[in-house]
Amino acid sequence: MEEVEWIWLNGEFVKWPEAKVHVLSHALHYGSGVFEGIRCYETEKGPAVFRLKDHMKRLFYSAEVFGLKIPFKRQELYDVTLKLISKNELKECYIRPIAYYGYGQMGLNPIGAKVDVSIAVWSWGAYLGEEGIKNGIRMKISPWIRPPTNVMPTNAKVTGNYVNSILAKVEAVEAGFEEAILLDINGNIAECTGENLFIAKDNVLITPPTDNTLKGITRDSIMQIALDFEVKVEERLFNKDKLFAADEAFLTGTAAEVTPIREVDGKQIGEGKPGPLTKKLQAKYYDSIHGRSPEYEKWLDFVK
Repeated sequence: MEEVEWIWLNGEFVKWPEAKVHVLSHALHYGSGVFEGIRCYETEKGPAVFRLKDHMKRLFYSAEVFGLKIPFKRQELYDVTLKLISKNELKECYIRPIAYYGYGQMGLNPIGAKVDVSIAVWSWGAYLGEEGIKNGIRMKISPWIRPPTNVMPTNAKVTGNYVNSILAKVEAVEAGFEEAILLDINGNIAECTGENLFIAKDNVLITPPTDNTLKGITRDSIMQIALDFEVKVEERLFNKDKLFAADEAFLTGTAAEVTPIREVDGKQIGEGKPGPLTKKLQAKYYDSIHGRSPEYEKWLDFVK
C-alpha cells in the first residue's frame, strides 16, 4: 500500500502512522462497521471523485440497515473527502470511508460503544490488473454461496459480510483464478466477491436483481450508459448454464471498474475475449470517469 501523509479520523486530520484504533475495538472482534469504496480520477478540470454523493448516501443507508448512528452529517463527510484528497495532493486515488463501533463495549451488543469514523485515501491501480481490464479475466464459481438478506444484510456494505467474500476470493485465487462468482441459495448467479456481474445475450444486457446483492454504483452507471446507447437492459435471475451460454460477460465495481470475463470454470465465454458490447460500455465508462463525456459530468465531484 502506498502511504500518503494524512488520514481523517473522528473530525481531525492525523498523520498516516498515527491513525490507530484500540485492540479492543468492537468492530475488530465482531465486524460491526459499514464502509464504502470510492475512486477519484484525473480529468482536464482537475481531480474528480466519481459519484461521491451516491456513495455517501449508500454509506448512511448501510449504517441505517445495521442500526449504527454515524456522528457526522452526510455533507460533512462529503466535504472532508474532497479536502482530504486536496490535502494529500493526489490526482487519482481510492477512497475508503468507514464508520464502526470502537472501544468501550465487549460482547455482541454494541450499545455503549463509541462510533468512530475515518476516511483514508491512497493511490491504487487496477484491482484485477491492467491485463484483466484489457483482455478479460478467468473466474471460478465458488462453493461458498451468497447468504440471503434474512441471514445477512448483503444489500448493505457491512464489514462482517465480507468474510463470505474473503473465503470465496482466497479459494479462487489458490485454484489459479483471478476472481470468484457466488451463487444464491437457489443456484442462481448472485454477484462476485466485491463486484456485480453482467452477461450479454443477443445484444441484451442482463444482470441479477439486487434482492440479495449490493446495489452497485458502477452497476447503476453501466445500466444508464447502456440505456443511453439504446441497449435493452434486464434485471433478472439466471443460472450458471445461462452464464456459460452468454455471448459476453463482465463484472463491475468501484475497485474493479469494468472488467471483461473471458472464462468461467475453464469454459470459454463467447469468443474468449472482450466482446463488442463490453468494449463499448467499458470505453464510455472510462470516458465518463475521466471527464471526457459531458453528458455524464453530473457524476463527477471536483476537488478544489
